[in-house]
Amino acid sequence: MKIRTIIVDDERLAREAFKQLLEKYEDIEIVGEYKNAKEAEAGILELNPDLLFIDIQMPGETGLDLIERMENPPRTVFVTAYDEFAIKAFELNAYDYLLKPLEDERLSDVIHRIYEEYKTPESVETSKLLKSGDKLLIKDGEKVWFISIDEIRYFESDGNYVKVFFKNFHPLILRSLNSLADRIDEQLFFRANRKYLVNLNRIVNMETWFNGSFQIEMDCGTKIDVSRRQAIKFKDQFSL
Repeated sequence: MKIRTIIVDDERLAREAFKQLLEKYEDIEIVGEYKNAKEAEAGILELNPDLLFIDIQMPGETGLDLIERMENPPRTVFVTAYDEFAIKAFELNAYDYLLKPLEDERLSDVIHRIYEEYKTPESVETSKLLKSGDKLLIKDGEKVWFISIDEIRYFESDGNYVKVFFKNFHPLILRSLNSLADRIDEQLFFRANRKYLVNLNRIVNMETWFNGSFQIEMDCGTKIDVSRRQAIKFKDQFSL
């Protein structure tokens, strides 16, 4: 699976140098590059990337300001010449913080950690596709549930974990959302955006949103945005 990536830096030469560093990572697909936070925000909303490399000090709004006000920013790695912003960056749940000039070893460490998150576990690869009516064993600490997959309203990515929402429970499991999406029948669950995988049978309402995207409402009242990219896929998959 390609990891769709955006680069944001106000210096063109810095962007070119960074793209050259990323060339050797064949699963990194650069889908956009921008010179300021305003352009980057538009690109993120349109392209729904998996990964964002962003400078902090730029003309106008800083990279920190952009990520702080975004509701669901992509996995973010700050790339900057200044170390004094590190604490703030990690308060914003930054995936990592790289200092310029970039060290190839540090970048390699970040990329390979991301690869591990996206890699489908062997147990998933050898397991059958989960369909309506199948039973699941879910364990969170000392608590264990044995439920039908149909009871799950949606899955929500939370760092290296996934929250499973059913009834009044939302246990955490150590699994990536990508690996779950690979294992579950796409006629039952749909990837709304990089953070949510939703049960199609639990959708009660849909509203047109902006930029070609839309918003769905689950039977529990939760509203989830469907990204523009996934909205196109949804229409292609389910329209008459």
